[in-house]
Order: sequence, then C-alpha cells, then structure tokens
Amino acid sequence: MLRMQRRVAAELLKCGENRVWIDPERIDDVASAITREDIRRLINDGVIKKKPVKGQSSYRAKIRKEARKKGRHRGPGSRKGKKTARMGRKEKWMMTIRALRKELRKLKAEKKIDEHTYRRLYIRAKGGQFKNKRQLYLFMEERGILKK
Repeated sequence: MLRMQRRVAAELLKCGENRVWIDPERIDDVASAITREDIRRLINDGVIKKKPVKGQSSYRAKIRKEARKKGRHRGPGSRKGKKTARMGRKEKWMMTIRALRKELRKLKAEKKIDEHTYRRLYIRAKGGQFKNKRQLYLFMEERGILKK
C-alpha cells in the first residue's frame, strides 16, 4: 500500500491523489521512500508524475449546436421560460418596426407611395396596426394605395 507516499506526492505536486502516477516498475523504490525528501527525489527522477487534467470534449456539443442552427431541439419540450424570456417584447417590437419602416422607405424611394401616404402609414405602423410586412401590403391593397 502506497497511501502515504501518494498523499505526500499529491501535496508536493499540488494536485489530487487521483492524479498522482507511480511507475509500476519502480513500486519497490516508492514503497521504501518514507520522507518527503525521498518522494521529492522520486518526482525529480520521473518515477512519480502528475497526470494531466482530464478535459471535457466539446464534440457532442458542437454537433448539437449545428443541429440547433437547422432548427432541431427547439420544440416546446426544450423551452424553459416564457416566450418573452427567449426574446423580449421590446426586441421583438424593434425587429418588427424596423422591417416595416425599411419597407416604407423603400416604397417611398421607388415612388410607389407619396410623402403624405408614407407619413400616414408610418404613424399607423408606430401605433402597432401592422403585425408584419404582409399585413402592411394587404392594408395598402385594400385601400388601393399602392401605385404600380
């Protein structure tokens, strides 16, 4: 039993006892080592060594990340928290309003709507009348606003 030698070696190597490696061919030398100085000498000779830290492979995590990019593992069973916890109300609103305003600017630049109509639609968008670009276009088609 090399319990004492392993413990002292762990202290000297500044690691846990499980990370202490003892050369199986020189066990007799280690067993005869009873002082810290003896163990220090064995460490210098390479009879006792510190094993490297075991890492954690990111292989499976990378595969899962790639799958999540494709939309896998995002179903209701994987979600924790409310819808607004995953994307806040403000972030959602910002994305929507920016898309609508960009579309309105584009239509004005292409002269499909005039300045007056642009301003009226802009204000309606700000008021939250349109959920998305499709609803904006539906509204314009119903009113006959859009010029060809």
